[in-house]
Amino acid sequence: MKIAFYGSSLLSSYWNGAATYYRGLLKALAKHGYDIVFYEPDAFDRQKHRDIEAPDWCTVVVYEATPHALMQVAARAAQADIVVKASGVGFEDDVLLRAVLDHARPDALTVFWDVDAPATLEELRNDPDHPLHEALTRIDLVLTYGGGDPVVWEYRALGAAECIPIYNALDPETHHPVASNSRFACDLAFLGNRLPDREARVEAFFLEPARALEGQRFLLGGSGWGDKPLPSNVTWLGHVGTRDHNVFNVTPKAVLNISRDSMAANGFSPATRVFEAAGAGACLVTDAWLGVEIFLTPGEEILVARDGADVAEIMRTLSPSRARAIGAAALRRVLADHTYTLRAELVDAIFKRHFESEKAEAAE
Repeated sequence: MKIAFYGSSLLSSYWNGAATYYRGLLKALAKHGYDIVFYEPDAFDRQKHRDIEAPDWCTVVVYEATPHALMQVAARAAQADIVVKASGVGFEDDVLLRAVLDHARPDALTVFWDVDAPATLEELRNDPDHPLHEALTRIDLVLTYGGGDPVVWEYRALGAAECIPIYNALDPETHHPVASNSRFACDLAFLGNRLPDREARVEAFFLEPARALEGQRFLLGGSGWGDKPLPSNVTWLGHVGTRDHNVFNVTPKAVLNISRDSMAANGFSPATRVFEAAGAGACLVTDAWLGVEIFLTPGEEILVARDGADVAEIMRTLSPSRARAIGAAALRRVLADHTYTLRAELVDAIFKRHFESEKAEAAE
């Protein structure tokens, strides 16, 4: 069965937090026999910052960020049994969505895969003329990166025929324990690009604790922080490619997850870094969000902070031995319950159920 997948980038994580989600899910889906073509625009200098070359489990088509090239690749949706348009592609998203829906065959399964559902739903609430309102009447299925029941209920209220969360997870072949590296040695590390709806939380959960713990060392990875005033005990690394994520996660005493505003407010939206860090055996500290206990057990497999004062207190009292024990427990949990192999089994079942239902209706 052929899948045409239109997303931001499979090849580059540069200004593209969804990269490892796409890679993990599509690699696992390919093992179920799907023939996948991933279409990504040459935008935001992502092709200059590739983490991987085109894999053997997926064909990748990189197209110019022009209206003509967009229409050319959108026309190829007609070749697919399953047509997926992801949110946040980054070039003419609304035009691309309409174009792929127009070119999809009547018998194809059309999917909107939302990798930032809380933010998308906020846009829809604030803009009754948003093109996605009309598109939802044509789309067979909405899959989301997370969000739980609140996202499902809201998408259905907006007219989605079906909405199912497909959570982030771990690819153990990609994210796993490795030897430490002195380049990343510190007490607490945070990896995340500088974004408007995250910056205030980074200030509160990372920079304020750093100011309070002058004797500890902090590392900040991610793009866009170059002109941000930082405490003297915080070192900015710049963009950290996915090839360095394992050593970035395994070397510090602990690593920090900070949700974006909308995901923290909505809950049930664990970031990819939660599972990547756990997969490397890291001791993970996360800001508090609704539903965290569904994925990892607080106090045993993850440490939860309500605010920056909690982060500072955790780091004052966290011993290396306890950090290692929490990281080991998290690794066991994600290998058992949160792999992309398991997520792909769910997606495969959803796809097959749709086509079996269509076949049964046609036979009546």
